[in-house]
Amino acid sequence: MRNTLRTRRVAGLSTVAAAVLALGACGTEESSQGGQEGGGAEQGQSRTSVADPVVATYDGGMYVLDGNTLEVKADLQLEGFNRINPAGDEQHVMVSTSDGFQVLDAAGAELTDVEFPGAEPGHVVRHAGRTVLFSDGTGEVVSFDPHGLSEGTPETSSYTTAEPHHGVAVELENGELVVTLGNEEERTGLMVLDADRNEIVRNEQCPGVHGEATAKNETVVVGCENGVLVYRDGAITKVDSPDEYGRIGNQAGSDSSAVVLGDYKKDEDAELERPTQVSLIDTEQNSLRLVELGTSYTFRSLARGPEGEALVLGTDGAIHEIDPASAKVTRTIPVIGEWEEPLEWQEPRPAIFVRDGVAYVSDPGQNELHAVDLATGEKTATASLDQSPNELSGVVAAAH
Repeated sequence: MRNTLRTRRVAGLSTVAAAVLALGACGTEESSQGGQEGGGAEQGQSRTSVADPVVATYDGGMYVLDGNTLEVKADLQLEGFNRINPAGDEQHVMVSTSDGFQVLDAAGAELTDVEFPGAEPGHVVRHAGRTVLFSDGTGEVVSFDPHGLSEGTPETSSYTTAEPHHGVAVELENGELVVTLGNEEERTGLMVLDADRNEIVRNEQCPGVHGEATAKNETVVVGCENGVLVYRDGAITKVDSPDEYGRIGNQAGSDSSAVVLGDYKKDEDAELERPTQVSLIDTEQNSLRLVELGTSYTFRSLARGPEGEALVLGTDGAIHEIDPASAKVTRTIPVIGEWEEPLEWQEPRPAIFVRDGVAYVSDPGQNELHAVDLATGEKTATASLDQSPNELSGVVAAAH
């Protein structure tokens, strides 16, 4: 089947006050928007202003917190399991809804009525001043400048893949679109389109393609069940895992590092593998190394520090800092108590969100959220929450 190209400019997408849906790596759960506590201003009242917002979801809502003090500024009630991602500017966060991606004004502590329609909303990717949304149910890719969100619905461009699938896409600075290939039964690889959406190159040697990260010099990495695909300068290179089955499904990149941090699972038959190794993909050498942590971790455990250091939140309750160049653990920062990954991926588990030099770590077991200064390893603030936090995110401006 040939790829279907639909590039359009839209001044205003339809806005819908929708029920919130969480779409995971391979599943969905419907929910509906309920009442709202805190947040936006009533007529005649001053508007809430949140400094460096951090957002934590719970079963039935979201907390919006001051990123410096961790004071809860708003409790937005949203029924069900909700997923969140940075929108790409200093004000907004994207929330998955039953009809698409809804915009949360995190700095104003209120949900807006701005929505990007799309069945089964999936990955949200920020890169080069563009934010790209992928709707798994249709295969539609929508791209926009996130700084336009402050004025409402920004101008967008879109592209639709040949077949719907759980996918991801990245728009590069030169307008190229890197997008996954697949259908409802299988995901096979990667394709790159030029600014006019003509195909440049593809590679279909990536079974179970999942996740993405960008590294130094606009290099894009996506994970496979047997390694990764690396795209740079018009060419896609396959980097194999050292094991026949070595799945890398989640990655974290840094513009200051040529090395991408990835998870690593090697037991294809496990009901739930609790891995203790992570992968480091060198995009300049097209090589892959494994690092043994001595503790397990989950898909919400990977992050990058301000200098490109690789960070992994372990089930021992500590942040493990890895030097990407030497592939050595250089520091361990204790933050919370020991924990175990639940069998169901939607269930709360500790998460890490890093912005500038601060690591935010959630502790669902204690209903707490901590801020850690990565330079000193000291906790600078702790929030006590009424509900167990699940997803953790915040505002992060995309690089220009």
